[in-house]
Amino acid sequence: MAGAGPESALGGLLDYKTAKFALTRNRRVGLLHRLLQLGVLGYLFGWVLLVRKGYQDTDSAPRAAVVTKLKGAAVAGTARRLWDAADYARPPQGEDVIFLVTNFIATAQQAQGTCPESAAVLDAMCSEDADCPMGNPVARGNGIKTGKCVMFNTTHSTCEIYGWCPVENSTLPRKPLLAEAENFTLFIKNTIHFTKFNFSKCNTLQTNDPTYFKTCLYDSFFSPSCPVFRVRDMVEAAGETFGDLALLGGSIGVHIEWDCDLDQPVAQCQPQYSFSLQDRNYNFRTASYYWDSQRQLHRNLLKLYGIRFDISVHGQAGKFSIIPAAVSFGTGIAFFGAATVLCDLVLLYLDAKAEFYWKEKFEEAKPPKCKTEAAA
Repeated sequence: MAGAGPESALGGLLDYKTAKFALTRNRRVGLLHRLLQLGVLGYLFGWVLLVRKGYQDTDSAPRAAVVTKLKGAAVAGTARRLWDAADYARPPQGEDVIFLVTNFIATAQQAQGTCPESAAVLDAMCSEDADCPMGNPVARGNGIKTGKCVMFNTTHSTCEIYGWCPVENSTLPRKPLLAEAENFTLFIKNTIHFTKFNFSKCNTLQTNDPTYFKTCLYDSFFSPSCPVFRVRDMVEAAGETFGDLALLGGSIGVHIEWDCDLDQPVAQCQPQYSFSLQDRNYNFRTASYYWDSQRQLHRNLLKLYGIRFDISVHGQAGKFSIIPAAVSFGTGIAFFGAATVLCDLVLLYLDAKAEFYWKEKFEEAKPPKCKTEAAA
């Protein structure tokens, strides 16, 4: 017996277990098995193949190029100055970010010198010269203190500063000065390239008509290939009204989404546009400089309010490939096997007749004894 130990252990190591099929008349486990199989089929064909298109290889990191251009004209200000695309578009050569001026505050003919700081600046208020230490900058102001407290108007005294004088005008118009900008148009040309499939597509209609882009406006149903958008329509699509947003400015996100099934005709690969409000109260300052007849440097300062358009492009393309298709079907087959294993566990451990099914499922197959051993 002592010598049989290693031999028995070696025999157990080399044993082979083969599957045995036992037909059981258990309706509950049979119903569970069919339901699991139906669930696997629904998952495989409904979700993996139809919804997720698991038979396709995908490219979700395309290269994108965006070119934008604003069009329109407006008259603003008491001088009835004409504003065209060269004036209200920043930067002049539009890319994926472009700014449209809708309102502004102008401070004309500023020159470097000394003048009272604005009474709207809290750090500039004073009652004597000691309140204005020379050389200190005015916090959130327009210059450097000269050490003097001077009269700003009949009711306020402020520190005198060295800076661009007169100080910046802070009176905001009650209505946007470029109200006509709501009818301006924004041309967005977008080209996307899926490098994995060497596939490129542009959102513009391929036409020989030179007047098409000068007359069309984007419509998701009638003109899906016209990349010309009216500013008011974009603002309203973002859930805002042009008049409210144009007064103090804001930022609108323009999202271009490409979802291309390259197993379908190329014409069905079209972008989807959406718009969202990202921020309110957007402005910045800019100035134009010139020399007067006395060779003194002057500037005209503009505080510009307007709508900033941030354009982002995302996309995904899919095309049939044997590898993801094989993986998807292999996963489905594995789930079928998992359904059988789960039903076996229910039958052998949770059923009332588990002991009976256990004996029927597992059986040790012993080879018949040799004749010499039987005779002995």
